Amino acid sequence: MEHELQNLEREARQELAAITANSQLEDFRIRFLGRKSRFSTILRQLGSASDEDRPRLGQLANTIKKEIERLYEQRQEAIRQSTSTADETEAQPDLSLPGRVAEIGRLHPVTQIMQEICAIFENLGFSVAEGPDVEQDYYNFEALNIPAHHPARDMHDTFYVSDSILLRTHTSPMQARIMETRQPPLRVIAPGKVYRCDSDITHTPMFHQVEGFLVDKQVSFADLKGVLTVFTQKMFERDLPLRFRPSFFPFTEPSAEVDIACVICGGEGCRVCKKTGWLEILGSGMIDPEVFRMVGYDPEVYSGFAFGLGVERIAMLKYGIDDIRLYYENDQRFLSQF
Repeated sequence: MEHELQNLEREARQELAAITANSQLEDFRIRFLGRKSRFSTILRQLGSASDEDRPRLGQLANTIKKEIERLYEQRQEAIRQSTSTADETEAQPDLSLPGRVAEIGRLHPVTQIMQEICAIFENLGFSVAEGPDVEQDYYNFEALNIPAHHPARDMHDTFYVSDSILLRTHTSPMQARIMETRQPPLRVIAPGKVYRCDSDITHTPMFHQVEGFLVDKQVSFADLKGVLTVFTQKMFERDLPLRFRPSFFPFTEPSAEVDIACVICGGEGCRVCKKTGWLEILGSGMIDPEVFRMVGYDPEVYSGFAFGLGVERIAMLKYGIDDIRLYYENDQRFLSQF
């Protein structure tokens, strides 16, 4: 029995030295230290030993078992530390890998054009003013000589919040808001979002507009034409054909729509310009005397002009875009070109 215990200890040491995984360690525990292990089988023979040898063999068996358990725990700790070190090594970043360059964002093309428009007019002496998107019916219509039941209201396809509150259909309400609180001379542009029930390749329910107006003494239609001619030259960086067509707007008289030669088709006619060779970019005119009277200005003393241009239309001409809906699809391939 003593010989068997010594052989068992020797085999246990050899096997533990070769173990490298937790699964092997568990198999060792079952075979050497479990209830049905080889060690338990040897201990059962202790009852058949003589009375003289039994205490010595019992003490030897206990010593060998404790030694095997100590070696088992020692090997278990070594495997745990080895596994932990390997995990930490795997978690460390590989500093030899090339860096990941973050993609740089860009301003939306409509925002870029809006800023460019404002910069041109600021260089011409205009100041920038902003107003609310949710507007009162009074400022959006009545103060601009468009009273209730006026047929011109049908031209705007308005989104109403209530009978007196709406989403502004143009940035022209800033005319009345500013003239109510300030005295001439005035040179102001009002950029912002506007809303109308309209949607096709050249219209969207929400779009951007820049309203501009100038009020002073002895302002003429020639001044209006001069300002808009300079604007188009600066915006498109070339002399483009420009035409003023007689039109009607309740808050200007006389009124004119301003067209620019279609830069997409070169004036030959395409679906954007509806085969005319021209594309409307803004409406304009001399401010109606009734608008001056609404804000307390004397139309016999002061005169002025106003204009409103669509930013998306300008951007379509500037960049050669033939579908306005591309601005709102958030396609990175499209937006990254600007």
